[in-house]
Formats: sequence, C-alpha cells, structure tokens
Amino acid sequence: MAETQPATPQIIEADGSGPSSDNESAYESGVPSDTTSLASEVRAYKYENGRRYHAYSEGHYWAPNDGKQNEQLDIFHHVYSLVLNGDLHLAPIGDHPQKILDVGTGTGIWAIDMADAYPSAKVIGNDLSPIQPNWVPANCQFEVDDFTKPWTYPRSSFDFIHARGIYGSVGSWPIFLREAYSRVKPGGWFESVETTVAFYHDDGPRGEGQLISKDNPVYKWCQFGLEAAERLGRPLDVAGKVDGWIEDAGFINVSQKEYKVPTGSWAKDAHMKDIGRYNLLNMLEAVEGFTIALFTRVLGWSLTETQVMIAQVRAELTDRRNHFYFKMYVAYGQKPETTDPEN
Repeated sequence: MAETQPATPQIIEADGSGPSSDNESAYESGVPSDTTSLASEVRAYKYENGRRYHAYSEGHYWAPNDGKQNEQLDIFHHVYSLVLNGDLHLAPIGDHPQKILDVGTGTGIWAIDMADAYPSAKVIGNDLSPIQPNWVPANCQFEVDDFTKPWTYPRSSFDFIHARGIYGSVGSWPIFLREAYSRVKPGGWFESVETTVAFYHDDGPRGEGQLISKDNPVYKWCQFGLEAAERLGRPLDVAGKVDGWIEDAGFINVSQKEYKVPTGSWAKDAHMKDIGRYNLLNMLEAVEGFTIALFTRVLGWSLTETQVMIAQVRAELTDRRNHFYFKMYVAYGQKPETTDPEN
C-alpha cells in the first residue's frame, strides 16, 4: 500500500490569544438518456424539515440540495483550495488533458475551475441534482447521473477522473473504483479527496493527533453520523483508506497525502489561521444539512432532539478554547499504459 505522506506541519500551534468573535444548469442537449433525465423529473425536489432534497434516485444521498447547502459546498471548495495552496488536484495529469470527469460534482465549481484551467479538455460533472449554474465555460457540461449505478461512459475515455467528498454515498468502494478504472485511459489518473468524520487536537502532553474527548458533543455527533451511514450501508469513515482501494483496483504510482484542516482561527500560523477561519464558516453552514436527514430518517431522532445536538455542536466549534481540526486525504493513482482491453 502507498505510504501516506503528511503535507502540513506536524503540530498546529495555537496562537494563544483569547476568545474571538468567529462566531440551474448546462446540460447536454439531445434525446434524454441514462445521464440526462427530463427536467420535470429531476427537479421534482422533496422537502423535509424545512430543507430541500434531490428527486433523482430519491433518498440515496443524505444532504440537502437547497441554496443554503450549495453555498456551503462553494465555501468548502475554497477551503480545499486553501489547503492545497490553490491547486485543483495533485495528480500529475499534464498540461493538455482531453477529457475530465468530476464524479458527484455538487455545484460544479471544481469542474468549472478545471475547464478554465485546461481549455484543451472537455470537462463533465455529474450529480443527482441539476444545481449547477447556466453560465459555464464552453468546454464544461453537467449531467444528472447516479455514479453508484453501472456507468454508461465508454471504456478508456477519460484522462482524469476526480471524486471529492463522496463519503456516505458509496456502498462499495472497490466496485466504484473498478468502474472508474475501466473508464480511465491507459496512462490516465484517478484522484480522491476525502475528510475524516472525526476531530483531533494537538494539545497537552500526549502531543499531536489526539481524538477530541468522547464527552464532547462534536465527538458524539461524529459517532452518531458514522452509525447512521453504516445503517444505510454507505460508510462515512473512508478518509485515509482510499489509497489501498485504488491500488487494489489496479492503479499504479499510487500516492496519498494527509493534511490537517483546523476549525476556527485559533492557529498561530497565518496560513492555517486563514484555513480555519473559512472552515469554521464551512462547518457552521454544513452542520444542519449534514445532520438532519441522517438523524431523523435513519436514527429515529425527533426534529427537536436533532436541533439540540446541532446547537451543541455549533457551540463547541465556535469555542476558541477548542483547537479542533479534521484530516483531509488526497489519494491518486495512474492506470498502467498497457492493460487488458476489457479493462
């Protein structure tokens, strides 16, 4: 298995200061197919507990697709960008890729940025919801698709396949990666970006990488979320494991890098402070959408019980005494130049 390489300082040092106040789409034209459904069907959204959810493959994904959640996805894109120092990917895909796929594209912001960065490429983003903007680069398009079902793309058709934040959506990563492997061109690349559903700190005599206290509401919130996803058969606890699955699928030159992503502006380092400031906003915007369906639909909590948990989590995340961070893993691998034609 590829060795995970930490890509940030070993310990995030707090700055020692006191509490602060951190407190519609471009789709392929033509006859509808498996990846382009009628607009009336895919936009027949479902509403529950004041949030809006996707209609295509109804119930498969647990987060809302409404404006509030979509704004959060764009904020998280900025966090990812800050962590990677402005890079959109780590895989060495070259300067002139011809075809790129973004799996579970969300608002499409990564695909749009890639289309701008690589004018040589046709960039396709797929998602269960047609929530992407109308005005996009000419070399970018979006499709409504469920990537957990058998893929309809031709074999060996993409120079680069990218999947970010699809935890909790995949029942079998080995099956998903076999689909991706067969669609990457020989010599092409696959990349995964996932974050832990666990928070850590580097404080105290035990040093870096300690899980936060089991008594903390944020720890409990993570555990309940993991339990709900396991019940659904689509685990959230995948970050740090994907490199092994990539290797098992047949990719070579596999690499995985680990990053720390602070929550809040408590870090001493200016860059980490900036990441933490945006990530706190990201988490405060995300926590309700990440929680409400999993807890009420799957765990059987009442809406009131769920709202109390959400309030407790937000209070802990905004408490500057808590030097919390989660981990982000970027794993990528290359399809061999010579492969079985069936793969």
